[in-house]
Amino acid sequence: MTKLNQHDFALDPVDNARLANLCGPFDEHLRQIELRLGVEINNRGNIFRVIGEDAAIAATEKVLRALYEATETEALTGPAVNLHLSESGVEALGEDLAEETQEVVIKVKRGVIRGRGPNQARYLHAIATNDINFGIGPAGTGKTYLAVASAVEALEANRVQRVLLVRPAVEAGEKLGFLPGDLSQKVDPYLRPLYDALYEMLGFERVAKLIERNVIEIAPLAYMRGRTLNDSYVILDEAQNTTVEQMKMFLTRIGFGSVTVITGDVTQVDLPRHARSGLRHAIEVLRGVDGISFTFFTARDVVRHPLVARIVRAYEAAERADGDERN
Repeated sequence: MTKLNQHDFALDPVDNARLANLCGPFDEHLRQIELRLGVEINNRGNIFRVIGEDAAIAATEKVLRALYEATETEALTGPAVNLHLSESGVEALGEDLAEETQEVVIKVKRGVIRGRGPNQARYLHAIATNDINFGIGPAGTGKTYLAVASAVEALEANRVQRVLLVRPAVEAGEKLGFLPGDLSQKVDPYLRPLYDALYEMLGFERVAKLIERNVIEIAPLAYMRGRTLNDSYVILDEAQNTTVEQMKMFLTRIGFGSVTVITGDVTQVDLPRHARSGLRHAIEVLRGVDGISFTFFTARDVVRHPLVARIVRAYEAAERADGDERN
């Protein structure tokens, strides 16, 4: 078992307003750093104590000092903290930790799937060893694709009896108005990315047969209420568009013998302005709960066209600049 150490240090000068900015509402920023680096952070005033492995402690102190320096000129937000984490060399720490992670190889019809990079490797290992897993990060990092691949493998190996792919039916900044057709035709546009991943894994005909037999079920989140999901592999995609109540409802559907993967990008919330994202809330509430894993992806983990990673970084920089202007 890895030995955990603790390290105390002070952030100067003492400034209560800057310390509150650093910690965030209800210590939200500290919790975000804890989840990313696998440490525990406690503080009394400007004295901070970090508990964890030596490499993680060193990275945490570096991040906290950089963030505290930034509080002199900016009001920190969740995305801004995430950007500081990405720029601080956290990924190098992730690579060191990934070397100790046993590689998980997924075998599906199209061949063998492995994690590309340390974060994907950790994600697959977490899914294989935990009942509830969160994959959080920008588009193109493989969150949904790897979850669907894991679900298909579990189904083929008879470890689960069925696969449920769930998505909240929230429009991405557009008002589509009335959609004609039956229920399936109305919700299919929201679920198309899940269909595409399944077709690649199993082929069109096999997927159609499994859906017809209800072995694979693709449904909007609202249809999960009142159900108990035993011996199932459940994937909730685009989870940033759940409300707090919907996320709680979904997580309490989980039954015996089930594995759940929740994926989303907290920077692309399409909910009404007054509604709080259930994914953001879950990150805060469920930290430290045994059996639940969190994997955070960054632009560095994007495995689509190289331009996608550059686009993600450009938007992150723009959001940070907007925050500076407002302040």
